[in-house]
Amino acid sequence: MQITAATPEELETCLAIRRVVFIDGQDVPEHEEVDGRDPDCLHYIGRLGGTATATARVLPLGEKAKIQRVAVLEQARSGGAGSKLMRFILDDLRKRGFKAAVLGSQTHAIGFYEKLGFAAYGPEYDDAGIPHRDMSLKL
Repeated sequence: MQITAATPEELETCLAIRRVVFIDGQDVPEHEEVDGRDPDCLHYIGRLGGTATATARVLPLGEKAKIQRVAVLEQARSGGAGSKLMRFILDDLRKRGFKAAVLGSQTHAIGFYEKLGFAAYGPEYDDAGIPHRDMSLKL
């Protein structure tokens, strides 16, 4: 089950998953992960068997939606939690009237986003010490 996070408790769940995946798991500095933009974003939670296992946030940019902070707990990565959450987000963004979705993918995850219809563009760049490429999808 996927939901749009709406309560302070749900936002805390999102931040807890991001902490495990990015700060603890990938050594992203906390000040870069918790960047002060969360109040400007839509937040999503993916659940498997009632347990929160995935999250993402979306920063609205006019007709574009920038998907950020896609995080899936390690135990849920092979079970499709990430793709289920992403399909839910993309459907929600279409309903909200966005025309395109963009994101910065860690290079190892580009294939994951390509399976969802995203296309990579531009050069590789460093974000928090991790190689990334930009990707887009027309909604």
